Amino acid sequence: MKILVTGAGAVLGQGIIKSLRQSALECQIIAADPNPLSAGLYWADGAYRLPFADDPAFGDRIHQLLDRERPDMVLVGTDVELSYFAAERNRLEALFGTHVLVSDPRVVAIADDKLETARFFESVGLPHPASAAAEDREAVEALIAAVGFPLVVKPRIGARSVGVSLVHDRAALASALEGRSGLVVQQCVGDADSEYTASTLVFDGEVQASIVMRRDLRDGNSYRAYLGDYPRLNEQVRALGRALQPHGPANFQFRTDADGTPRVFEINARFSGTTPLRAMAGFNEVEMCVRKLLYGTPVVQPPVREGVILRYLDEMFVPQERIDAVR
Repeated sequence: MKILVTGAGAVLGQGIIKSLRQSALECQIIAADPNPLSAGLYWADGAYRLPFADDPAFGDRIHQLLDRERPDMVLVGTDVELSYFAAERNRLEALFGTHVLVSDPRVVAIADDKLETARFFESVGLPHPASAAAEDREAVEALIAAVGFPLVVKPRIGARSVGVSLVHDRAALASALEGRSGLVVQQCVGDADSEYTASTLVFDGEVQASIVMRRDLRDGNSYRAYLGDYPRLNEQVRALGRALQPHGPANFQFRTDADGTPRVFEINARFSGTTPLRAMAGFNEVEMCVRKLLYGTPVVQPPVREGVILRYLDEMFVPQERIDAVR
């Protein structure tokens, strides 16, 4: 089979490629990214340059690439490309005989905006951090009255920990809000020792597999993951997946409150940066999704290895002629 992976310069896209390489799948990987110096391009069997997702030429280039390579499946490796592929999924599949693994635009929109994420969970009666739009001063005052300080101020649309502030009083809150827009103010739940990342796989309306890992963060990315059964948290995460109804993978990031209830502060309607870590634990969600969509293989909950995964930096050398060959 042939699989196209976009975002070869992103942690997500590279994690998808790693998971394919760790799998038992016999596949040809085609990687794509705007930057020819993206490491993931050189882990693949073929490499292409793409315009940035907000470039008007992006859609035409995707059509050209799909027409040339005719991949069996497209796996989206950056957040910024999700909206395009969600909107165009049916058309691309019909035109090029491929499978595009992406959720529908409703799910992508809920996950893209952290305030909409909180509103969604509120609408379906599931726990979440109490939240308010920063520009709604009345709602912010009600939030302070309800949960007090500390509070978290963050961009409604953003990644990792960029632009996130922990504020302990009104003066710090005012400073964090000054001169900025598009922010959400949220209840601060738990602490760094109660931070988790979880994944569900949803097909045919049902959660067919799930995994929960406790994690340590560095610069907004998981750099240590603690693996175990977490049966109660898995049960609650499955409730989140059933409510959201993604197509395939969804990643939930949360902290647990004093009684152990997970309060999700971020959804990724896709695979996540911790996808290759999960594959190392025996939960290769990329492989499970590929087998389900291409072969109809049922997704079966795999056993998860117990232990700790440690992330570290690595290096690679790329000859100039390989860089010049990226089309």
